[in-house]
Amino acid sequence: MTALVTRKLEKRFLGVHAVDHVDIACKDGSITALVGPNGSGKTTLINTITGILPMDGGEIRVGERTLTRVRPTDAAGLGIARTFQNTRLIGQMSVLDNILLALTERSVWRALFERQGQSHLDAAEAVLRRVGLSEKRHANAEELSYGQRKLLEIARALSMRSRIYFFDEPFAGLFPEMRKVVAEILRELRAGGAAVVLVEHDMDLIRDLADFCYVLDSGKVIAEGTPEQVLKEPHVIEAYLGK
Repeated sequence: MTALVTRKLEKRFLGVHAVDHVDIACKDGSITALVGPNGSGKTTLINTITGILPMDGGEIRVGERTLTRVRPTDAAGLGIARTFQNTRLIGQMSVLDNILLALTERSVWRALFERQGQSHLDAAEAVLRRVGLSEKRHANAEELSYGQRKLLEIARALSMRSRIYFFDEPFAGLFPEMRKVVAEILRELRAGGAAVVLVEHDMDLIRDLADFCYVLDSGKVIAEGTPEQVLKEPHVIEAYLGK
């Protein structure tokens, strides 16, 4: 079943199309890759779908709902979770409380008030074990290494138990062992029936993980298909290499 579809989606900045009439479809139980050179519109597309940026045209269908407007606060209710290229954690809060905040979907103060709820604590501990951060649960997020902060952001997304997950360059800056953990998490989400959307520059990872691939350049989809199909097309190679 198709979890998410965009039709003629647009986002403009000062009249310039950063997302130019983009049509994509992401299925349950699959990993869909968004690839393209820097500045091609991948992150802007995700930000528009998840309501960080208002859309300037087109529509988004999530399940049976068709939307022409999405606010950032709508994402969780639509069953959407995401990570960011630059982590968005609360540095002065503990690792555990960062997870509890996502789990409870409350304000910071209400999440802290509820943190002794055993079901929330158990769920938070489980997701921290899954990403290898259990021993850091009482450390403040600002004390973590770059790679550990990336893992904590992934843990926050996992804790929301969503249907659709957007991962924006989750492997960037990670050591090989951490990359293996993240790759396995993506495979587990797919096996569990989630729709996973992955932005990534490492083509070996794309070939290994993705079921379907959209290539963007200058805000437009210039190719789509399996990774093997699109990554050998001459105009895709030209977009990446500038030849």
